[in-house]
Amino acid sequence: MSIDLATERDSGTSARSAERAEAGARPKRRPALRRARPEQRRSRLVAWLAILVIGAFGVLPIYWLVITALTPTEQAFKIEPSLFPSTITFEHFTKLAENEHLFRYLVNSVIVSVITAVLSVLVSAYMAYSFSKFRYRGRRSLMNLVLASQMFPQALLLVTLYAVFSSMGLLNTYLALVLSFTTFTLPLCVWMLKGIFDTIPDALIEAAAIDGASRWRTLHQVVLPLATPGLIAAGLFAFVRGWNDFIFALTLTGSDKQTLPPGLVHTYIGEFQTAWPELMAASFVVSIPVVAAFMVLQRYLVGGLAAGAVKG
Repeated sequence: MSIDLATERDSGTSARSAERAEAGARPKRRPALRRARPEQRRSRLVAWLAILVIGAFGVLPIYWLVITALTPTEQAFKIEPSLFPSTITFEHFTKLAENEHLFRYLVNSVIVSVITAVLSVLVSAYMAYSFSKFRYRGRRSLMNLVLASQMFPQALLLVTLYAVFSSMGLLNTYLALVLSFTTFTLPLCVWMLKGIFDTIPDALIEAAAIDGASRWRTLHQVVLPLATPGLIAAGLFAFVRGWNDFIFALTLTGSDKQTLPPGLVHTYIGEFQTAWPELMAASFVVSIPVVAAFMVLQRYLVGGLAAGAVKG
């Protein structure tokens, strides 16, 4: 009995000592937690400041464009411009409707950009499917060749393309712009779609073959519907490439087939004077279709870019 009592006393003593040790250790953690909270606050503050700076870097040019378009001409050319104009006018936007040349440039941009997007998606889809699902001699070399074509500056090829199109009688035509834009958009579109096709299991293609579907039908009814986000992302990239180009549209076409970028320059930028308010108003209006396309197709664009980022 004495042994049992001694054992109980020892166990009770050890338990109380353990509780005291735990209780004594708890206050030591509080200073560490208190020190961690200011550090977290500093890190959050730095993160928010970085977001504000980056946001201002992207938003301020758009704000300046809109404010300049709404500012009267005599105030826009002051030596000390104001971020908050005292008078707002819409006369620069109303003048756009009176400009017949601007409408022609808009039609040219729509035609060239849409055809470029459709052609780029069609060609890059077949090329990417071939690189992804077929194994043949020279496949890796062709893939590297497509990727290496992005190494050459596009302006460097302008002289060669001008000579080629001139010999073929394609200058001042939509076809010259579409072919040049499609050539430069294909590499990125091909590699983007290849990454998407790599994520599609081969078991689906094999199952379609077992059911009697041909390769052509398998591609169009099984693979391409699954790759819809990537196709939309590639088409949107090609559309923006044709919409924003300046140097090729200026060099390869005349005034009848020019698109918006060189057309706006010829309309509002002269030798002795630049109509900045009218130019800003026109730039704001012509950017609306691209912004609307991005807003409508945003979820497809993000999904296509994320799927295309898979390493092949």
